[in-house]
Amino acid sequence: MTAELDAIAQKMVADGKGILAADESSGTIKKRFDAIGVESTEENRRDYRELMFRSEAMTKYISGVILYEETIRQKAKDGTPLVSLIEQAGSIPGIKVDAGAKPMPFCPGETITEGLDGLAGRLKEFYDLGARFAKWRAVIDIDTAGGIPSYASIRANAHALARYAALCQEAKIVPIVEPEVLMDGSHDIDTCYRVTEWVLKTTFEELYYQRIRLEGMVLKPNMIVPGKKAAKQASVEEVAEKTVRVLKSCVPSAVPGIAFLSGGQSDEDATAHLDAMVKLGGLPWKLTYSYGRALQAAPQKAWAGKAENVAKAQAAFTHRAHMNSLAALGQWSSEEERKAA
Repeated sequence: MTAELDAIAQKMVADGKGILAADESSGTIKKRFDAIGVESTEENRRDYRELMFRSEAMTKYISGVILYEETIRQKAKDGTPLVSLIEQAGSIPGIKVDAGAKPMPFCPGETITEGLDGLAGRLKEFYDLGARFAKWRAVIDIDTAGGIPSYASIRANAHALARYAALCQEAKIVPIVEPEVLMDGSHDIDTCYRVTEWVLKTTFEELYYQRIRLEGMVLKPNMIVPGKKAAKQASVEEVAEKTVRVLKSCVPSAVPGIAFLSGGQSDEDATAHLDAMVKLGGLPWKLTYSYGRALQAAPQKAWAGKAENVAKAQAAFTHRAHMNSLAALGQWSSEEERKAA
């Protein structure tokens, strides 16, 4: 079993490939669709995801796809299960298994991710449906004036992540461990560094207590960036240097790869930051992407719910995936971005 887990984790972080996060909840995808004037019906959600799964990007630049519970059961217009489309492209189907972040008792303004109850049974069902990896997201906010994050919130979320990871590995499913320090707020880059270091050290301590096989997991962290409302924003070089520094001090070299979340960065920022980190070199693990919005904003806009725009949307998705693939290889440049566009 361990060899199987390790092989899947390695495939998820294969050179020049990344993970597509297509696991938006019903509420989130509705917001995305509202923005492009498309009604969020089951059929529209299926058509949109199907156009991505049938694109050239899937075979060239995408190693795995995180699915939502609805999507893992859906069939394409021609009756082919969407999971089969992903597998036919040479990509790995995955599944989001957490039940979302809920308010945490006695910690105003903080959340704890729920979904552990009954998870063992659900994982078995998802494995039978074709999922070979899973995702669980813990959300850590920063509000220094409000004393956030608290020790209670960081410890509880890290513990839940580790218990989820243990249940996954027992079910022969590779866990993506995602402790996200949010970039909302006005905190500076050094505060993000300090909180992320605390979160990562606590998470790996809990993973150790739960006997997680590090070779059979993938870490999905935030980058070290200042809050969106911070007076001083950071250069690409500073983000890359600080992110690599915190990861080197917290993430054991046994972990095969780190697939970053985009966390609300613009498409090009998410690509440029990843590229700059890879170019620093000398890293014990692979660095790649596990983007949602930074891969999908462009294709959603191009598609706008119209069948005649499918090819255009697929081209937009393939372009973004190609740019991020170059970044994961340390070969991206803004000239490359313009040339390909």
